[in-house]
Amino acid sequence: MISKAEYERAAGRAAEMLRQAGIAITPEERSRLEVADFGLGQLAQSGLQLLTYLNTERCCAKELVLAPRQTCPEHRHPPAGGQPGKEETFRCRWGTVYVYVPGHPAQAPACRPPAGSEAYYTVWHEIRLAPGQQYTLAPDTRHWFQAGDQGAVVSEFSTRSTDENDIFTDPRIVREPRVDEDPVGGA
Repeated sequence: MISKAEYERAAGRAAEMLRQAGIAITPEERSRLEVADFGLGQLAQSGLQLLTYLNTERCCAKELVLAPRQTCPEHRHPPAGGQPGKEETFRCRWGTVYVYVPGHPAQAPACRPPAGSEAYYTVWHEIRLAPGQQYTLAPDTRHWFQAGDQGAVVSEFSTRSTDENDIFTDPRIVREPRVDEDPVGGA
């Protein structure tokens, strides 16, 4: 669980990073920025800020914003509702993002999993994306990603997103953000 203040700081930082990337968002979209700490309480290390533009029966478009060295934990998008799982394309807009997928492991990976979570990161084939570069993941592909030293803004284009069906390697993960509404951050 994260505090309301931490959630708002992260959303504000994400809005500023989107602005730096030249991506304009409306006040209504700013109010819908999601901050996911994955229930681990370590937003700076394991987390993601995102804005979903649309999610229809056929397609989805999002902006993913990662603070410097912030990691989206390893997961996959399995078949659901008679569909094969989400196919997604990541296109880097600003900064650098490293995507890890099955395949030949990187000799010297540019990223490390967050401390204490190493056992839950199992794929090590490294794809480095700089602005203008993109990579497409097939449905049900195990993957994780981490921003470089300045953070990253990544556009995601995909088939229908069913985040509630995502399977994370780490059993501690809770996908839906839980925000402590207590203004002083109490329990």
